[in-house]
Amino acid sequence: MAILGLGHVGIYVYDLERMVAFYRDTLGLRITKQNWRAGIVFLSADPERADHEIALFRGRAADADSRVINQISLRVASLDDLRTVYRRLIDAGLKIDAVVNHVSALGCYYFDPEDNRSEVFWVTGRACWVPIAHLIDIEQPDNAVGRNRFALGTTAPHSDRRAPRKRASVPAVGLGANAGCARFGGPN
Repeated sequence: MAILGLGHVGIYVYDLERMVAFYRDTLGLRITKQNWRAGIVFLSADPERADHEIALFRGRAADADSRVINQISLRVASLDDLRTVYRRLIDAGLKIDAVVNHVSALGCYYFDPEDNRSEVFWVTGRACWVPIAHLIDIEQPDNAVGRNRFALGTTAPHSDRRAPRKRASVPAVGLGANAGCARFGGPN
C-alpha cells in the first residue's frame, strides 16, 4: 500500500463567486463539478488527468480561529489500498468522519492527530460531474462495494467502528441518483 500523491485540497471561502472567478479566469483552471445551491465548486488544470485539484466550499467562518482548509486529500492505487489505510487509521485511534461513494472516487474522511480533516481516496474510473457523497461500508466484499459505488439510489450504512464525529460535514449533495454522472472509460 502506498499513497500515490496529493489529489486535491478543499478550501472554505467567504465569497464563492469571487474565488471561482479567480481560479478560473486568473489562473486558468476549469470548472469540473458544481452545485451552487450547496456552495461547492471543483476546478482542475487538466480535467482529463484530474477530476479536480481545488475544491471550493462556501461557508468560511469570519472569526480568527476559523479553519480555511476543508480537507487535504491523498490518492491510493486500489480499493484494497483504501481499506488498508482505513484500518491503519482505526488502529491508530484516529476518528473516522465518513467513508463515502463519490461515484468518481471512494473516499475515507478522517481527522488527523491535530484534528485536521483529511481524506484518502481511490479513483473508480467512473465520471460524475456533480459533487455527490453517499455513505458506504468499505468492509463489505469487493462485489458489494462495487454494486454500491454505482447504485446511488440507496445509502449504505456508515462504516465507522466508532460514532462519527461530524457526520454532516460530508453532505450528500447532488441532483439525485446518477444525475449528472456519465460512464467514462478511464480514471478522471
